[in-house]
Amino acid sequence: MHLGRTVLLSAPLLAVALLVVTSVAVAFTPPPAAPGLAIDNFPAAHGAKLVVATPAFQNLGDIPLENTTYRGNVFPGLKWTHGPYGTRSFVIIMQDADVKFLGGPLLHWSMYAIPGGVSHLDAGMTAPPPGASFGPNVRGPNHAYMGPHTPPGPKHHYHFEVFALDRDIAVDPTLTYDALAAEMSGHVLASGEVIGLGHADPDARPPVPATPAPAAH
Repeated sequence: MHLGRTVLLSAPLLAVALLVVTSVAVAFTPPPAAPGLAIDNFPAAHGAKLVVATPAFQNLGDIPLENTTYRGNVFPGLKWTHGPYGTRSFVIIMQDADVKFLGGPLLHWSMYAIPGGVSHLDAGMTAPPPGASFGPNVRGPNHAYMGPHTPPGPKHHYHFEVFALDRDIAVDPTLTYDALAAEMSGHVLASGEVIGLGHADPDARPPVPATPAPAAH
């Protein structure tokens, strides 16, 4: 008798709990990120600017092939000026403005939860600074630096965009770009970028044509 009464009393409570959990999940589903460059989509409050540079190339200069996936995929290094008062963390987003993918520039690399006191990433970096995390790229969440692999033809513009936020973003290895965009929206205090030009490696072997499938008999 006691067991049956327990089940009868628990069923309505379980239904309520499931309803609450479902409602929370729906409420926190991030909207799709707006297409376009992040630096245009997330304007800084009062237009505040960060000065961003890299030791590997000048703004609008050629990205060395060592910093591309043609040769080594070595992170080029990045530095930026200190964020304004109230900066809690930084986000970095790298996009290829000349490749349209899912309606927007190709997302090569990102990093978030960079502590507000950090203002540089060393050349050759392979792991985020303490507290920070790699973010999403075109391949999915939590990916390390993926340098350019520019196809033959005109040079591509790679934007290394840095954002100072007035908030922290909790580290989540499943964080998507949509979720990152939602976390950033309305919280950017200052931003800046350095742009590198990518080109194809002239010594790269041409891609091997795919072998056609045998004809069915």
